[in-house]
Amino acid sequence: MKKTAVVLFNLGGPDSKESIEPFLLNFFTDKNIIRLPYPLRWFIAKMIARRRSKREAGSSYGELGGKSPLLQNTQEQASALETLLGDGHKVFVCMRYWHPMAEEVAAQVKAWQPDEIVLLPLYPQYSTTTTRSSFQTWNAACAKHGLVKPTSLVCCYPSDNGFLKASAANIKEAYDKALLETGILPRILFSAHGLPKNIVDEGDPYQWQCEKTANDIVAILPMQNPDWQICYQSRVGPQKWIGPSTEDALHKAAKDGVPVVIFPHAFTQEHVETLVEIELEYRELAAHIGVPGFYRVPTVGVHPDFIRGLADMARGANPQKHIAPNTGSAICPANFKFCAVKQFSNCKGSCAHV
Repeated sequence: MKKTAVVLFNLGGPDSKESIEPFLLNFFTDKNIIRLPYPLRWFIAKMIARRRSKREAGSSYGELGGKSPLLQNTQEQASALETLLGDGHKVFVCMRYWHPMAEEVAAQVKAWQPDEIVLLPLYPQYSTTTTRSSFQTWNAACAKHGLVKPTSLVCCYPSDNGFLKASAANIKEAYDKALLETGILPRILFSAHGLPKNIVDEGDPYQWQCEKTANDIVAILPMQNPDWQICYQSRVGPQKWIGPSTEDALHKAAKDGVPVVIFPHAFTQEHVETLVEIELEYRELAAHIGVPGFYRVPTVGVHPDFIRGLADMARGANPQKHIAPNTGSAICPANFKFCAVKQFSNCKGSCAHV
């Protein structure tokens, strides 16, 4: 029987108060996050990590018991996926900025001795700051451990049918509750993690894919002509970020007198951005400014449609093509130079340098 290792890429999160600072240091040292030469990047990352760890230990992660639930939630998705894939498949979780990270997981995969490897990010939309970063680190770890197997990367799936169906089902449930409780047609806010505008201007397709996801979900919602908009959260620092911000969207809803149903369509499991930033901080802001109702839609998590979508992509991945989105061909418009298919499709062996 052929053995296929499926590696789920995700961000990672601190597993204790003591790991918050090193997690943040790993994050901000990434050349895809702070795009400066290494010595300067490390110095800036160290300052940010030290400052933010003290604040977030008592606020964001403090609200979650001093750690992130992201690993546990990802492991639940991995277990559900492995069960559905069945014999001949083993699913590994690989985090980018905290354990288990690429070097640990590459060693585990090598020990299992698969015939082929499928790399499957839990980021539906491709970005140089997420999937590319994970892919680079994975290939470097494979080179270090001598893990050489036919490998395919599902780079993105902003319009995967299973992902869209699971998203629409969760939105419909919250939408109906909002309408019942407020008596007002709610506005759906599709809130994605933001990016600095200069990264998108350089050719990163993330924003375009986030907007495609939102449009495609709306197209299958059972409500006729729902009120909706896209917004972006988690903005930090003085540089210009893509918008509109989720805060601005909430102020607009307050002005228009409509309740909001907020769905984090670029996240596929609960973690600090959904459980604290949306559920606590944005809920408090909405109440303060007079939004008539606030309803957070759960992420797709282990929704059966989403897990089936992941399984279909894992089964359909083709190591001979090396990289493709779930459609089998590039979906990004030609002006996005950092489209994953353009970057990695000609890789033979390691692509860690890309």
